[in-house]
This record gives sequence, structure tokens and C-alpha cells, in this order.
Amino acid sequence: MAEYFNVRVYGLLINEQNEVLVSDEQEYGNRFIKFPGGGLEIGEGLIDGLKREFVEECEMEVEINGHFYTTDFFVRSAFNNSQIISVYYKVKNITPINFAIKTVEYDFDGEGDVLQAFRWVKISELFPDNVTFPTDKRVVELLRAEL
Repeated sequence: MAEYFNVRVYGLLINEQNEVLVSDEQEYGNRFIKFPGGGLEIGEGLIDGLKREFVEECEMEVEINGHFYTTDFFVRSAFNNSQIISVYYKVKNITPINFAIKTVEYDFDGEGDVLQAFRWVKISELFPDNVTFPTDKRVVELLRAEL
């Protein structure tokens, strides 16, 4: 049984070509593909947390265009003994995209223990197996259902 809750918040940034931004990440030898976002900090609301995550990860400001999904099944963290609760919002960038957009999975610039790269993926070509974590897999199903 999980020992505590871990609240995460993610943004679904969808462009005019109906592509969604995904994050390829590597942390201490573990590779995973997810949506941009991360853990909520103590004293922070979901919206403020998501805006902070986009500034930290993407150096970009976003506006929130609405709630998309909240975890509705049990998910144990892949990294510790917590129960993951993830909240997803549709977002729109309000500052320009200034980071490199990659076309190949895990195409990192530089080296280190923590690496990140971003890709646009057509929602019509995105499948649950293209992302790593259970809640992201559910979100992919829901995004595809909107097509």
C-alpha cells in the first residue's frame, strides 16, 4: 500500500496541426515519455504549479484553457512508495516557444543525470504505448477519442 499522496499537474499543449507536446526525459538512467509538468509543491495551487512547471521546463508561460482529466484509478509511483494523483489541463502558450523541438525520441542535448527534450506528436499517431506512465496512457486514449 502507498504511504502518501503525490499530486502532479500536467499541461496538454496542442498546436494548430493537432499535435501535442510530449517530454522525453532521462533521470539517473531511467527513461520515460510524458506530458510537460510535474509535482505540486507545498502551499501551491494546481494552476500556479502548472504555470511554474512550464516556466521551469519550457521557459514558456501558458494560460490554462480548462481541466481535461484527473486520475480516477489507483496508481503507485514508479519512483517511491506514493500514490499518484495527476491533474491534466489543456494549455496555450502566451509566450513564444524558444526551445528545440526534436523529431526523434530521447534526442537529448548535452549530458548529465537529468535530461529532457520535447517533441510534437500528431494526436492521430499517438497511442498509449507511446507514453510511459499509466495515467498518461489514459489521457492519450481520451485525446484520441476527441478526434
